[in-house]
Amino acid sequence: MVETIATEETSRLIASNKVEGTSVYNLQNEKLGSIYNFMVDKQSGQVEYAVLQFGGLFGIGNDYYPLPWDILTYEPSQGGYVINLDKAVLEQAPRYEAGKEPAYDKDYGNSVYDYYGLTYPY
Repeated sequence: MVETIATEETSRLIASNKVEGTSVYNLQNEKLGSIYNFMVDKQSGQVEYAVLQFGGLFGIGNDYYPLPWDILTYEPSQGGYVINLDKAVLEQAPRYEAGKEPAYDKDYGNSVYDYYGLTYPY
């Protein structure tokens, strides 16, 4: 099935509303969840985190996992993002419950990026 590119998408850019809800898979082709939203640095305009919605049933009891944007790769054949991460590793990752969002300050950024073996760039 061939899909046409919508007006919110070009060959290089995509609108935020098309990213939200996109599935995220690991290399074993397991669906880990979907992109709930993403956090953009106000100064640079760079995406710092994609927040993965994972767990729960029918959207109830979901936890939210901030993922460094750089660990996601868009895979057109999957119609979603792929990360090199086992589900068991994700289950231990930094996360928060709905209504208990973190401060997203430098200390939090360091802890999230450290978990994934990356250096927090901000």
